[in-house]
Amino acid sequence: MSDAAKGQGWRKDFPIEWDSDNYITRREFTKFLVLTSAATCVGNGVLALGTRRDNRELPSVTVLPDADLKPGDVHLFRYPTDNDPAILVRNADGALAGYMQRCTHLSCPVQYKGSSHTLECPCHNGSFDAASGKVISGPPPRPLPRIRLEVRDGHIHAIGLEDEA
Repeated sequence: MSDAAKGQGWRKDFPIEWDSDNYITRREFTKFLVLTSAATCVGNGVLALGTRRDNRELPSVTVLPDADLKPGDVHLFRYPTDNDPAILVRNADGALAGYMQRCTHLSCPVQYKGSSHTLECPCHNGSFDAASGKVISGPPPRPLPRIRLEVRDGHIHAIGLEDEA
């Protein structure tokens, strides 16, 4: 019986040497996937720990005299470095609140809206409560990072970042 009659005619057209073929077993493929996933997890962990800020390393910066900020006023400043915009708000009751000015969605600068007492992100209509920094609406996934403030010698000082709760 010929090869064509046996349904094996394709072997002449596509000769494959099975002994030298580079065949991957399911076990080898699974091992590759597991090792790649583990390496990705370790890499993400290193990046997450490497970008975390440590409050002990942040400087104390004098923002402005306490008397210069009246209830309902806002002051823009830079903290902890000159590349980090921040916003200081004195609430109607006189309490101070300082935040990093970058929205937690896509880092657009937030702006104070006195009429609603909120911090608004103009990029995607996100809004935050000016008293607590918590998300009120929109796409931001988490509250604004809050700056620890201290009033001493008649001046407002930024002294670090508060831990996220």
